[in-house]
Amino acid sequence: MEIKAKLLEIFNTQQISQSFRKREFVVEFAENPQYPEFVKFELIQDKCDLLDSMKAGDMVNVSFNLKGRKWTDPQGQVKYFNSLQAWRITPEQAAAPAGGGTPPPPAATDEPEWLASGEDDDLPF
Repeated sequence: MEIKAKLLEIFNTQQISQSFRKREFVVEFAENPQYPEFVKFELIQDKCDLLDSMKAGDMVNVSFNLKGRKWTDPQGQVKYFNSLQAWRITPEQAAAPAGGGTPPPPAATDEPEWLASGEDDDLPF
């Protein structure tokens, strides 16, 4: 999944255990500008460094996975946890393809090449 959003907050990297670290950040996602969403993501392990060159206010593209976990507590109650785990963050201008982007789709009135070849078709239908 991927979204384009404005980077609002960047938190410090947390060393959770000797072999695990994570870093959280918040973006403002405005698919509908009238009702922006404030979404918190997490980066883990070596991905924590992706935010080092960014600052609040930057427009970014965030590629992420939706993660869900099930856990049974000591009393036997089942609990569910969700997280948005980012794996790539790029500045908005860096995400545009080089060379001006993709060509526009053909117009509905454009003939396909195989029809415009000029060859007569000898099929009876």
